[in-house]
Amino acid sequence: MEFRRINEMPPYVFTIIDGLKVEARRAGHDVVDLGFGNPDIPSPEIAVEKLCEAAQNTRNHRYSASRGIPKLRQAVASLYKRRFDVDLDPDTEVISTIGAKEGFSHLMWVLLGPGDAAIVPSPSYPIHIWGPLFAGAVVREIPMTTDVNDDGQFLERIRTVFEYSWPRPKVIVCSFPHNPTTACVDLGFFQDLVDFARANNVIVVHDNAYAELGFDGWEPPSILQAEGAKECAVELYSMTKSFSMAGWRMAFLAGNREVVQALAKLKSYLDYGAFQPIQIAATVTLNEAVDFPKEVGAIYQARRDALCDGLDRMGWDMARPKGTMFAWAPIPEPYREMGSIEFSSMLVREAQVATSPGVGFGPGGDGFVRFALIENEQRINQAMRSLKKVLIKLG
Repeated sequence: MEFRRINEMPPYVFTIIDGLKVEARRAGHDVVDLGFGNPDIPSPEIAVEKLCEAAQNTRNHRYSASRGIPKLRQAVASLYKRRFDVDLDPDTEVISTIGAKEGFSHLMWVLLGPGDAAIVPSPSYPIHIWGPLFAGAVVREIPMTTDVNDDGQFLERIRTVFEYSWPRPKVIVCSFPHNPTTACVDLGFFQDLVDFARANNVIVVHDNAYAELGFDGWEPPSILQAEGAKECAVELYSMTKSFSMAGWRMAFLAGNREVVQALAKLKSYLDYGAFQPIQIAATVTLNEAVDFPKEVGAIYQARRDALCDGLDRMGWDMARPKGTMFAWAPIPEPYREMGSIEFSSMLVREAQVATSPGVGFGPGGDGFVRFALIENEQRINQAMRSLKKVLIKLG
């Protein structure tokens, strides 16, 4: 049968590693899974308690509002004021989404259509590339480096691609701290990007998935802090990593009111919002568990240190991440010709350590593997010992 959108998609390369991981575990091996970025830290106790309480009230079992209940949107506005000193109108500039992937995908349907173009970094989180393609648009890929601020060429590449593209891109997709490269930017970068977007009538969509995961005292900025940002930009904020609530599927789009309201109109046809007890629990969590993201960030920083220290000891050179819950590691020179799929497969089979092949994030990622910091420090140290035994070419 012909399934146009599905048949045009390449095989999801992460399934190759998942298959090898299952095979190894069935054979009795203890695989340390540093592949899929699935947070293992328990959600806040207050979220669980409030969910149970709200679920007991049968009035909460009915359809909810696709845009999010009013108190939830107010809680998001309060978070942005507290965290970023950004003022948001909860009625017109905030909407709840059923996770950031759902929000981003449907937002692309709102902003793009056949014949349109979007600028997207490469490598990138897969939905950032495929969301515009699902909407029928074409993607102009901009090479992403691990140090956007110091590189100084990223914005210039955006300008060049925009100037020489036809049709002119309508949307710029970005996400900092960046998955998978862990690249981070300062507010000055966002100001330059906003200035460019305002001058060229472009919408910037910033996925701020790792808004609270900055290390060594650094706090990631919001694009909405830039002057004039609400004229041209929207931002996705997720509770998945910040509050370790991955399975709850609770995220928000904030910023330009025309874009936010356009997504609200589309979603009114598509869903009735998340289960209302989840929205109630999320509201209480945002208002009362304000220090939880700092606790989560400290855990990820300790795991980053364990991973990077272990890689350093075995002679595997990589830049220490400044943010996110990942490490983006270039394949060591003696193994580089293998490519990321073969190299990651070898690590599962021989070291019982699962990683994500860089090529799964776009062609620009093939010389890398991504480590996810989703195991505790003891397990990460175990993985480092196993890798050291297998990667003998590192000396």
